[in-house]
Amino acid sequence: MYIIFLIYPTLRVLTLSFTDSDIAGVGKFVGIKNYIQLVKDPLFWASLVHTLYFMLLCVIPNTALGLIFAMLLIRLHKARGLAQALFFLPYILPVSVVTVIWIWMFDSSYGVVNFLLHTKIQWIQDATWAMPTVAFVTIWWTVGFNMLLFIAGLEAIPKEYYEAAALDGANAGFKVFRYITWPLVWPVTSLVLILQILAQWQIFNQVYLLTNGGPANKTLVVLQYMYVQGFQNGRGGYAATISIALFVLILVTSVFQVKFLRVRNDQ
Repeated sequence: MYIIFLIYPTLRVLTLSFTDSDIAGVGKFVGIKNYIQLVKDPLFWASLVHTLYFMLLCVIPNTALGLIFAMLLIRLHKARGLAQALFFLPYILPVSVVTVIWIWMFDSSYGVVNFLLHTKIQWIQDATWAMPTVAFVTIWWTVGFNMLLFIAGLEAIPKEYYEAAALDGANAGFKVFRYITWPLVWPVTSLVLILQILAQWQIFNQVYLLTNGGPANKTLVVLQYMYVQGFQNGRGGYAATISIALFVLILVTSVFQVKFLRVRNDQ
């Protein structure tokens, strides 16, 4: 099953990247022509920059908010289950439902966001605000999952540590968080960071449904550019080349992150 559904498709995509195949995989061998074109393709580099910008807007804030919400919720005694369910609810919604909700919310004419802020900003159509808007929707959609992971990590910290800190005169403020909570919850934090970075490298659905890469390709990301080349322009070989480049980027990022987090855990 592993060979059929992972190894073979990977090798097939690698083979296609050296051809001028159409979307059906029919074409002739062209060597490294696609890779040379990829290096010279300004739209590919633009999509890579947009993807990295989205990761900057999403990964750290999503992780931090997950931890903050988790620390707040574990202090609740009443209605904690309801609160957790409300935070987690968006995560179980399909992306199509999420985007429909927020397209309405961000509508420049009758949207709730502009009504509350007393503005007329075209959030999705504006080149400056489009990507931050997609990042905001993504955080709203996924932060509940991160929060649950952090709740599990926080509840695993022995209460004796906090009791010992209280006996030593430490209060429940920043020092307790810095010297007890943060080091002990770091393994969960590293897991969340890894999951977030891997997920945001592969961002597609929200961008495609909210902005379709616009305006003027300002939210075009790598995976959508691959989709455009393969399914809209019929350039299967070039789309395969883009996918191989994305695979290498994800692999390098993952190896670097795992090594960095391992060193951090050892400290």
